Amino acid sequence: MPKPVCLKCQRFYRMKKGGIGIIEGMPINSAYDAKPGTADPHLWTPYKIWQADLWECHGCGHELVAGFGQQPVMVQHHDGFLDRVLTYRKAFPNIPQINDC
Repeated sequence: MPKPVCLKCQRFYRMKKGGIGIIEGMPINSAYDAKPGTADPHLWTPYKIWQADLWECHGCGHELVAGFGQQPVMVQHHDGFLDRVLTYRKAFPNIPQINDC
């Protein structure tokens, strides 16, 4: 995969950390109108775990996540999913749950 580019700084991003865990959320109940992102975090629950790479622009400090695997590491119906979510949250405490579908 080619390196991402920061248009603002006109620089390539540099990989900050490879193979970080990303938790993807899903709405708790489809009857609720759960807004994506940080608006309604209480209306979302972990759904999938992904591995990806954390990139950073050395000009402005902006971070982005790219380079996701083809398949998630685990999905909510797999045995041990909640234990793995807790493990990932301990290993990657600064990575938020991504609440978007």
